[in-house]
This record gives sequence, C-alpha cells and structure tokens, in this order.
Amino acid sequence: MSRTVVIDPITRLEGHGKIAVFLNEQGNVDRAYFQVPELRGFEKFAVGRPAEDMPQITSRICGVCPTAHHMASTKALDALYQVEPPSAAKKIRELVYATFFVEDHALHFYFLGGPDFVVGPQAPKGERNILGVLGKVGLEVGKEVIGLRREMRELITRAAGKVIHPVFGLPGGIAKPLTQEDVEAFRKGAAHAVEFAKFSLKVFADVVLANQAYVDWITSDIYTHKTYYMGLVDEQKRVNFYDGKLRVVDPAGREAALFPVSEYLDYIGEHVEPWSYIKFCYLKKVGWKGFVDGTDSGVYSVAPLARLNAAEGMATPAAQEEYERFYATLGGKPVHFTLANHWARLIELLYAAECMAELAADPEILDPHVRTLPSAIPAEGVGVVEAPRGTLIHHYRTDERGIITAANLIVATQNNAARIAMSVDKAAKGLIKNGEVSDGLLNMVEMAFRAYDPCHGCATHALPGSMPLIVRLYNPQGQLLREIRRDG
Repeated sequence: MSRTVVIDPITRLEGHGKIAVFLNEQGNVDRAYFQVPELRGFEKFAVGRPAEDMPQITSRICGVCPTAHHMASTKALDALYQVEPPSAAKKIRELVYATFFVEDHALHFYFLGGPDFVVGPQAPKGERNILGVLGKVGLEVGKEVIGLRREMRELITRAAGKVIHPVFGLPGGIAKPLTQEDVEAFRKGAAHAVEFAKFSLKVFADVVLANQAYVDWITSDIYTHKTYYMGLVDEQKRVNFYDGKLRVVDPAGREAALFPVSEYLDYIGEHVEPWSYIKFCYLKKVGWKGFVDGTDSGVYSVAPLARLNAAEGMATPAAQEEYERFYATLGGKPVHFTLANHWARLIELLYAAECMAELAADPEILDPHVRTLPSAIPAEGVGVVEAPRGTLIHHYRTDERGIITAANLIVATQNNAARIAMSVDKAAKGLIKNGEVSDGLLNMVEMAFRAYDPCHGCATHALPGSMPLIVRLYNPQGQLLREIRRDG
C-alpha cells in the first residue's frame, strides 16, 4: 500500500513550509514536494503608496531580512528619482550592510544550519538546536556568538536608527552622517568580527572537514545539482553584496550572462506550480524545462555557494585565501555540492568583516555630505543587493507624483525555489528506502533545503493579479469531481 509522509512544520528556517513525501508500494519515494503554504502580497500593499515609504514598508516583509529589503528599496528609489548618492553615503550604506551580513551569517551557522553538523544530523531531535551546539562547543563559545551578534546589531542601530526596521535610507543618500565616535565603534566591531569569522572557519574545519563522514555527505550525489549560478560582481568580477552587475555562469563555470539589474526582465522568468505559493525563477534565455538540472535547464541558484561560483574571487585578502582553499579542497570551480553552502557562508562572513574594517578606516566615511536631493520627476526604478540568502530585486513604477502604480519583488529564496524543490526530492529519494522513515532520515531530507538558508516569509508574494489559486475536489476513489480556479 502506498504511504504519504508529511514533515509539517519544517524547522530551522525563516517563514513556513512543509514537505510531502509520496511512497510507492515498495516503500520507496515516488516524489517529494517542498510546499510553501503561506501567501503575503506586499506588491499589492505597495500600490497607491508614496514611493518614499517603500524602504519602511518593505522592511516589514521579514524580521530577519529587513536591512536587505530596506537597502534594495532605497537603491530602487535612487533609480526612480534618477539621483546619485554622494560617495560618503554609499560607503555608509555598504558599512551598515556588511555589518548586517556578519550578524545574519553568524545566526545561520550557529542557530539554523550548524546543529546538523556540530551536533550531528541523526542526533536526538531535542539536541539539534543551539543548546545542542553549546553542549558541543562550550558555553564560552555560546557567549561569544551571542555577544558578537549583539554588538553588530547595536552598530546597525547606531548608524541606521533601528536594527529591525532601519530608517536611514533615502533617495539620493542617507538620513545622517557618521560621527567620529560612530566610526571608532565600527572599527572596534570590525576587528572583533574578523577574529570571530576566522574562529568560525576553524570550527568548521575542526568539526566538519576533519570528519570524513561529513565530507562524504557534502560531496555525495544526494546533495548535488549541476545548475546555473548567479550573483552580483564588481568591475573585477569579484563578489559584491551591495553594487555591480549580475553575472550568471553555466554548470561548467562559463560566463553565460553579465547584465545591469535594470535589464533583469530580459533574463529572469517566473514559473508557477499549483502546489505552492512560491514562484520558481528561471533563466528566460534558456527556458523552463521543469525541475531538472544541466545546461539545457534554466534552473539557477543564488546565495553563498552561487555567489562564489559566479565570481572570479573575493575583494579582501583573507577571504580570498579561504576562497582558494575552498575550491582546492572541493575539486575546482564550479562546486555543485548544496551542503557546501555552509562553508561558503563562513567565507562570506569573513569577507563582510573585512569590508567593515576597510570602510571604517576610509577617511571619506566622515564626510558630512550624505545626500543629494532628488529633483527629477519619478517614473520607474530598479534596485538590487545581495541578501544573505541571495539576489534581491525591487522594481517600482509610479505616476508623476511618485505614487506606486506597480511593484515587483524578486526575492532571494524565490531565485532558489526550483533548485530547493529538486534538492528535497533528490534527498528523499536517496535516503528513504523500503519504507524506513526515521526521524534522523527526515532531518537529513530537511538538510537539503536548510543549506540554502531560505526565507519564505519574504519569498511568497504575487505579481499584481496573477497568482493562481486552484482547489480540486476528489471523491473517495480519487476521481476529480470539480476544479475551482482563480487566476486573477
């Protein structure tokens, strides 16, 4: 007899989701679905609002990613009002954003993804959490993790007004310059962050890379997909979280596209499935071929591993050394192992900390000229940043008064949605055999999505009027009796 195994709710991610696993009569997996059952709709909320309210409205999308939405929205307003912020304002934005990356990547490694490796994927459920991690690494390390995150969040509050819902981004600049006291605090915090990042990489090397069983899982086919990769790069094609062009490489690592975000509609398409509220992004010029990998499939990935694959290096020295060690250890570029996202995330943590140090040491960051007042009539603007979970795009259209008439958000997890669905299906098929479904095996299925650090609070939304809702009614024999559709 066939069976269905449901993991609901899934754990240690932002937002909500569930996994439905359909077993055949032999107890093996026919198909596993990663479903996102919630619907937000911020693009609808935005219509009719003044554009300058968007950095505050969109930061409410999520309590984990508010700084990313605030920053992408502020950059979209720069484009909308056709205004270039002063150099000091750009550097202060980047400083705040690098600080946000440090505390967010630390959150994922120690609280969300880390328990799977530090405690063990098949450890008792009650130990696969931050308390289990502290039991392994010691309370002093726990205090250091909590202390580092508190310090980073206090720095964000100092410069951006609030840590949960920042209020400093304005079209053409920021609300206030930094003082000498602010900069000294950032310099001290940056030095702490660099040492913390190096320590975290050592923890990963000692606990994960020194354990052959963990390395075998990371490099196993169960957690591997050969897809395209996308990320922001600077003029030297190095990783950049705040600015640059979007670069796409194919599964062999060859450059497939390099474009400004204003042209994203020419490159990124959105596919809808009836079993999830999330949309599945794909590369338009390759096309949607279903949930398959390979060069002929438009499925691509974003986030730490994708950013490293899409770039040709890191812009800071210590992170570049780790970048080279990463590819030397895992067999060269590109790396297709999904679980390698955890290592890539720690390399980015070090890069963000080094960026903080460089920006805080730049004398121009104390320049009091931090805003260029906009004077153009608004019409359309697109902004992009790399969120910790991947590429984040905000796109607004307005009337001549600056009132939003249309909004589109391509959220980080949405870019990864197709590959996440493939990863869960492949892990379930590889791990669940002959009807044996233990709690540890189900956690290893969850590890397939957890490596991407998804945020479904952000990623479920609707293009205006286009989100389909389909209800199907079946009789006890499984025959379809009636279908109700709402396509707009």
